[in-house]
Amino acid sequence: MLTLEKTQTIDDFKKIEEGKYCQLINGEIIMSPSPSTKHQRISKRIFKKIDAYVEENYLGETFYAPIDVYFDEENAFEPDILFVSKERLDIIKEDGIYGAPDLVIEILSLSNSYHDTKTKKKIYEKYGVKEYWLVDPMDGEAIGFKNENGKFIEFYKGTGEFTIKLLSLKIEFVF
Repeated sequence: MLTLEKTQTIDDFKKIEEGKYCQLINGEIIMSPSPSTKHQRISKRIFKKIDAYVEENYLGETFYAPIDVYFDEENAFEPDILFVSKERLDIIKEDGIYGAPDLVIEILSLSNSYHDTKTKKKIYEKYGVKEYWLVDPMDGEAIGFKNENGKFIEFYKGTGEFTIKLLSLKIEFVF
């Protein structure tokens, strides 16, 4: 007899106690420990620069984890940093963001790098995130992808800095 495990949904995910660091990835609730201080320092520096620029130029709204982003019934992520353009602010609701942000930045860590580079990247691509960045605090590398016709195309790979094309904003990050 074959027993199939029940796939978790957004409804199951929303029943989790607030404050638990977890994501719903392809119907599986994935829990992780809090990020490292190095991860948080990099995330803070990048976020502050983007947020100041976005607010100064009235471009939309920026957020940092934890905030839930709902893509479909089986996928709800907590990107490290995200941006929603002013033209799309209607996807921001009281309990999270419903739909693809324009920009997502993930800071890699040992517990999340597989999902950020593979699983979540495919969902971000499928649902139309316009620009996606992976930042690796271990070696200072940043990799940028832009979404062209529903496919991510790598357009940058380097260390210590990167330029967000969507905002024409150069980001320098030091450890």
